[in-house]
Amino acid sequence: MARAIQLAEATVPFSHPNPAVGCVIALDGRVVGEGNTQPAGQAHAEVMALQAAGHHAQGATAYVSLEPCCTQGRTGPCTDALAAAGIARVVYAIDDPNPAVDGAGANALRAAGIQVQSGLMAAAAKAPVRGFHSRFTRGRPWLTLKMASSLDGAIAMRSGESQWITSPEARADVQHFRARHAAILTGIGTVLADDPALTVRDPRYAGLSRQPLRVIADGRARTPSDAQVLTQDEQVLVVAAQETPAPVHLASVFATVPANDDGLLDLAALLNLLAARDINSVWAECGPALAGALLATGLVDTLICYLAPRALGSDSQSMFTTPGWQRLADGVAFAFDDVRHVGPDLRLTLSPRYP
Repeated sequence: MARAIQLAEATVPFSHPNPAVGCVIALDGRVVGEGNTQPAGQAHAEVMALQAAGHHAQGATAYVSLEPCCTQGRTGPCTDALAAAGIARVVYAIDDPNPAVDGAGANALRAAGIQVQSGLMAAAAKAPVRGFHSRFTRGRPWLTLKMASSLDGAIAMRSGESQWITSPEARADVQHFRARHAAILTGIGTVLADDPALTVRDPRYAGLSRQPLRVIADGRARTPSDAQVLTQDEQVLVVAAQETPAPVHLASVFATVPANDDGLLDLAALLNLLAARDINSVWAECGPALAGALLATGLVDTLICYLAPRALGSDSQSMFTTPGWQRLADGVAFAFDDVRHVGPDLRLTLSPRYP
């Protein structure tokens, strides 16, 4: 099962919008086949492992990181494939959160005479599918907010100068995380100030079937026609407030969501919109206003902060703009999940502990 979870982790950048799943088939204590989820429309993990196992699948045990699917989509049910191959036993880590599969996959296997066991290494198996799980259980993608700051929490000088606070190694590391997410979110302020492309440019991910969807939170539809993010390909979505007319140059990539009580984009509604478009995970790279709004509304699931060993002083911009916080108790506490060196910088991975 540990190997199955490792295979699932390896396919996270490629499996969207399907969950990243790994499968290992063993017979008489020997691995005879393994596989993981292929890009959308291609084989699922179980089918890949069965193809590798061939006739050795007869009477074998399949270890799968997620409950095998029992529905017909662009590919056939994995439960049927396991039964047809003569698998005798299936051990899976966690239930599929999709209501069409949850429990039904296990029942289909039992109906085919296959022994079923669940729950093995369940905690470890959640990580590769946390976005998929979030979409079905919360109606929104898993959101990871990335920030890069100095030791004193600054992300730019007051003038806006910010390139580069962190090292080339840290910026290369960001490419890895971009590739693992189905969408990259930024705000109109970042588009106007920095004109980012927001693409995955790391050659390790040349096999990506498509770039992540780039999403611009742009309440008044101010994204210029020559913005880099519009010239890469069609994987772009500009989200404005309702009643905002779509400029001609944005018409094909335009969507709206309600405004909140402050007249700003309802960010929860934006994430609901992305979930409806089968987006499982969002990587947010943005300025302090959008970052602070995401944090203040409890929408940040993971914070990744690259911390550079330098100080920028008082004439600089802080990470989060969060109007209304006056007391220590108003803030958000975090738990450290991971701390490691990336070049000369530290990469902090944290989970918020909302009040």
